[in-house]
Formats: sequence, structure tokens, C-alpha cells
Amino acid sequence: MKKIILILVLVIVLPLIYIVVVNYNNVPKLDENVKEKWSQVQNQYKRRADLIPNLVETVKAYASHEKSTFVEVTEARSKVSQINLDVNNLNPQMLEQFSQAQAGLSSALSKLMVVVEKYPELKANENFLSLQSQLEGTENRITVARRDFIEAVKLYNLELRTMPGKLVAAIAHPDAQIKETFSATQAEQEAPKVKF
Repeated sequence: MKKIILILVLVIVLPLIYIVVVNYNNVPKLDENVKEKWSQVQNQYKRRADLIPNLVETVKAYASHEKSTFVEVTEARSKVSQINLDVNNLNPQMLEQFSQAQAGLSSALSKLMVVVEKYPELKANENFLSLQSQLEGTENRITVARRDFIEAVKLYNLELRTMPGKLVAAIAHPDAQIKETFSATQAEQEAPKVKF
């Protein structure tokens, strides 16, 4: 009888303990990775928001009668700055609200760039060119940060949904939950209309 118990311990319990010990830190490591990637997303959006007032002021100097565009950009930037998401409590509604605010800001910036096209002397202004270049770089950084966040969430969620991570999370991290990630809004999924 003792041999059977010993064999059961060796065959079942020890491998289970080994799996838990080896994989114990995966969930917290992946969770921290998700938090870090989300911070980078927010950091890049903040960088964009910080650039906008300088860009608007530079364009205003050339196109003061385009007031409605400047107001729209300023209001969109204000809406974006009012949304604070906690990476620990991301849900589809919060991400949708955040994405809509960011899409509104992107739309307002697009209108601002249309105004810029009307002023060739502005497009040659060194300050404007520098700001425009920084903004383009920031948009690229936002794309990379969002991609990295999506990948981090995927790895975290896979850990919670596959073995042995699922088992270890159930035993060692029972509060671990699947995290939400970005998804394109309906407007972002529609093909752009090109007019000549």
C-alpha cells in the first residue's frame, strides 16, 4: 500500500508541483508586461496631445480665419485628456470610449492638415515642418505601442487559457482575469473614400 501511495505521489503530485513551481511567476510577469505596454500606449498618446497646441499655434499664425478647425482640434484634445484608463480594469466599453476619443482627435488633426494644404508658405515654415515631422513620428510610435500592447495582452491571455498556465493561475493566482485589448472601431474598418 505504501508503495502505491509513493508511486502515486511520484507520478501525480511531484509533476504537478514541478509545473506550479516552474510556471508560478509567468502570470505576474506577463501582467506587468501588459501594464508596461499600456503605459507606452498612453505615453505616446500624451506625446501627441502635448504636440498639438504648438502645431495649432503655428498654423493659427498663418490661417487665423480657420477658427472652427482650431476649436475642433482643441476640443478633441480636451476630450482625450479627460479619459483615464486603468490597465487593471480595462473593459470593452472603456476601450471603446478611449478609441472614439482618439479617433475624434485624429479626425480633427486630419482637418487641420487640410487647412495646412491651403497655405504653401506654412508648409515651408521650419517650425511647422518640425512639428509635422514630430507628429508623424508620434503617430508611428502610437501604432507600434498599440501593436506591442495587443501582443502583450495576447501572451497574458494565452497563459490564462492554456495548460499549464491555466492550472497554475487557478492555484496560485485565482484573481487573474482575461484582459481586454484594442479592436478597430467601425469607422476605422471602413475603406477610405478617395476623391479627386
